[in-house]
Amino acid sequence: MCHVWGDSFPSLQRIRMWDFNLAQETCQLAIRDVGGLEVLINLLDTDEVKCKIGSLKILKEISHNPQIRRNIVDLGGLPIMVNILDSPHKSLKCLSAETIANVAKFKRARRAVRQHGGITKLVALLDCGQNSTEPTQPSLYETRDVEVARCGALALWSCSKSHSNKEAIRKAGGIPLLARLLKTSHENMLIPVVGTLQECASEENYRAAIKAERIIENLVKNLNSENEQLQEHCAMAIYQCAEDEETRDLVRLHGGLKPLASLLNNTDNKERLAAVTGAIWKCSISKENVIKFREYKAIETLVGLLTDQPEEVLVNVVGALGECCQEYENRVLVRKCGGIQPLVNLLVGINQALLVNVTKAVGACAVEPESMAIIDRLDGVRLLWSLLKNPHPDVKASAAWALCPCIENAKDAGEMVRSFVGGLELVVNLLKSDNKEVLASVCAAITNIAKDQENLAVITDHGVVPLLSKLANTNNDKLRRHLAEAISRCCMWGRNRVAFGEHKAVAPLVHYLKSNDTNVHRTTAQALYQLSEDADNCITMHENGAVKLLLDMVGSPDQDLQEAAAGCISNIRRLALATEKARYN
Repeated sequence: MCHVWGDSFPSLQRIRMWDFNLAQETCQLAIRDVGGLEVLINLLDTDEVKCKIGSLKILKEISHNPQIRRNIVDLGGLPIMVNILDSPHKSLKCLSAETIANVAKFKRARRAVRQHGGITKLVALLDCGQNSTEPTQPSLYETRDVEVARCGALALWSCSKSHSNKEAIRKAGGIPLLARLLKTSHENMLIPVVGTLQECASEENYRAAIKAERIIENLVKNLNSENEQLQEHCAMAIYQCAEDEETRDLVRLHGGLKPLASLLNNTDNKERLAAVTGAIWKCSISKENVIKFREYKAIETLVGLLTDQPEEVLVNVVGALGECCQEYENRVLVRKCGGIQPLVNLLVGINQALLVNVTKAVGACAVEPESMAIIDRLDGVRLLWSLLKNPHPDVKASAAWALCPCIENAKDAGEMVRSFVGGLELVVNLLKSDNKEVLASVCAAITNIAKDQENLAVITDHGVVPLLSKLANTNNDKLRRHLAEAISRCCMWGRNRVAFGEHKAVAPLVHYLKSNDTNVHRTTAQALYQLSEDADNCITMHENGAVKLLLDMVGSPDQDLQEAAAGCISNIRRLALATEKARYN
């Protein structure tokens, strides 16, 4: 143990550093200010094991202080600690790993650990030398190896907040070892192991490996733990992994949806609630999971969480409701539980992620006419329209998508749209955006707006035809689909058909027929049918090989596609016959 007074002063009472309250900031900074850090780090370079142990015990305690962490890195302490990980003394390994766990809380420290080979050494600590197929043998946890593995997991948890370190952990073989440790029933081991997996699961490579190592089953099992921190990290890991459809299915098959729904009722721990609602949101992307959540009464509980919650919880709650409300029964349930008003109230926020999710949820609810009436009464459509001015493209796009069912299901949609001063001009001007999702969503909104002849006349005056035509040369199938549909609708006013031809929109549309997306085929055939009412457009279509492509689509099982393709061919044929007849006469 380190002493303030050495053995050369036997007459004086020795005062040990350990006798001070090392958790107190004044003591921590006092050690630094008198040069104690340099002494402690120098002791790590000695050959005396007891000196190293004493030094690390103190460094482990005082490194909880952010200033001390940076000082340790500045003094070159991390490379020495990394070297100690190779020591044959398990106590030294544990203390060194725990101190690294404290110090590696900021980017420069995490990078230093990796650059000095620390990640590989920490991963090696995870190997408890366990060869048995039964991982929960009591004898295993009576060994010092397990404590070494726990400390290694703690250090990796801190280091795993860096993308480069995540990749280094994976390359060092960390995933199988973490998977094996996850089978223990000891919470002090499980928390850092799950914490590391949770951090790493943000990477696609890890999500695939987590699935391959059958880790989801153990994450689900630990949702039933009594430890709130462990529940939180398991839920967060599921949240990260559940972007993948197969993983969502695994969570359901291993019985993970019920404990997630049950944990919604415990709202005191906001960090855990955010993790649980996040896991529910991502799992709700699968319809089969939504059915289960409805069975477990999770939707009613989610509606109850729409008020008096922090934003990190609200983002997830609204995201989950947006997915659940893709189903008719759940839209009705949200309305009957009084969920429409709190959703509309959230449209006035400034949190980007929350706005993206709440616009989607409101849009999903608007599909049901009764819910749409409530949204309109609460001025929700105006709030959605105002979000088209939001600086974030994702918010603009989500708001535009949400407006589509609102316009489609409003009682007097045409008059409602015209009541928004400058609203139509705003929508048309969004066609100048560089963001493909914004463009696709705005085209979809224009399709619905243009169903009203008066509004179609207004957007024509605002220059919708040249702007739509300018977008025609795109390879993005989502944009193609909605652009073609918007062009089809806009053809139904004045000389817009002719104008689309003059602005060179016809030839690119013909090329859309070569897409692999049937939805693109259908809307494009409908647009070409409308455009083919103009003779010059028919000539352009014929010159670009439209007839052969359309003939193939006449036999499609999609009736709308059949009819549009046949109608377009008929118009082209009619023009050809008329031309031939005129030439003969």
